[in-house]
Amino acid sequence: MSRRAKKSKKYKWSAKSLKPSVLQLIDSFNQGGSERQALQLTRLLHESGRYDVHLASLNPEGSLRSTIADLDFGEIPSFSLTSFYDRNAVKQLRRFVRWLKSSRIDILHTHDFYTNVFGMSGGTLARTPVRIASMRETSGMRSAAQAHVQRFNYSLAHQIVANSNAVREKLIADGTSAEKVSVVYNGLDLKRLATTRSRPESLALLNLPAEGARPRRFISIVANMRHEVKDYPTFLRAARQVNMVAPETAFLLAGEGELSDSLGALAREFGISESTFFLGRCDNVAELLSVSEICVLSSKAEGFSNSILEYMAAGRPVVATDVGGACEVVVEEETGYLVPSGSDVLMAARLIGLLRKPEKGRAMGAAGKRVVEEKFSCEAQLASTEELYERLLKAAKWHK
Repeated sequence: MSRRAKKSKKYKWSAKSLKPSVLQLIDSFNQGGSERQALQLTRLLHESGRYDVHLASLNPEGSLRSTIADLDFGEIPSFSLTSFYDRNAVKQLRRFVRWLKSSRIDILHTHDFYTNVFGMSGGTLARTPVRIASMRETSGMRSAAQAHVQRFNYSLAHQIVANSNAVREKLIADGTSAEKVSVVYNGLDLKRLATTRSRPESLALLNLPAEGARPRRFISIVANMRHEVKDYPTFLRAARQVNMVAPETAFLLAGEGELSDSLGALAREFGISESTFFLGRCDNVAELLSVSEICVLSSKAEGFSNSILEYMAAGRPVVATDVGGACEVVVEEETGYLVPSGSDVLMAARLIGLLRKPEKGRAMGAAGKRVVEEKFSCEAQLASTEELYERLLKAAKWHK
């Protein structure tokens, strides 16, 4: 083969289209931080016009599908799995490899454990020029076997996107080369948290009781109830202490999962069930935050919390455990407070302090909103992602 022919083969991705093609592979369209971030990025890339954007999933179900209906993707391919270790997994992997080749995907971007494992394997077999995996957690979410499988599949990626410096440091500590990890912070669509509803309308929408002459003061937490790592018990222990000092305070827990029954029982045990409202999956986060005075995250571990960004974008002071990337967004004494994981006593003290000085809480909330607008916007997320894509495409052309 002549040198000219070799060069033509080397650059074939750029000859087939004026734009590189990028696939966002998501687990499902169910409500979740990773899913919402991936779909938001899909929209941003589609609207930027610099890429031919594709979307695929491992599960076609979920309410978030409606959020991208206007993008006119047509039929979104799905590669449904029941396990990584059965005949169906092999069948779906072969389908995926064929689809990557026929669609001539230049960039494959996966967003969580399941898509990392499936996507990096398929992308490697299809020889997709750029393969990008993601890491959004520090610890507490994966078994030792899962962590081992994910580390292997990270080795098949050209780059791993971490959503905080804390996650990046965790990856490096686990043996990933520092040059292989890029930080792209979550972006937040501020418009999603805007509401024109009045407080009574918002309370009704959330199925909360109407208020009497003395309005209740709500402290809220938004986190799933599927994983122990979210540590709702610490929040409930803090709530019990707050309730003893400020009985007019009520607690809103927004999240769904198999732990909800046991957490309800714990609230009853603590004697705060009448002041504790389990909202389940909350599709009305803007209204929830609009009626909240203070917002909390009690996790034992995190990557980078979307909930904290939402709290701050809504202008609410934050009391959060000092885990993962929380310290990268919460400025102590300025936008909220950080407390050690599991410290319900200090958490309660911070909450009581803010209840006693509501003007301080409002000032913290306003400062937090400015931080989100300046550092964690959708525009910043898009710019960082496109810069990463361009760098990796150049490297792929050089080494191909």
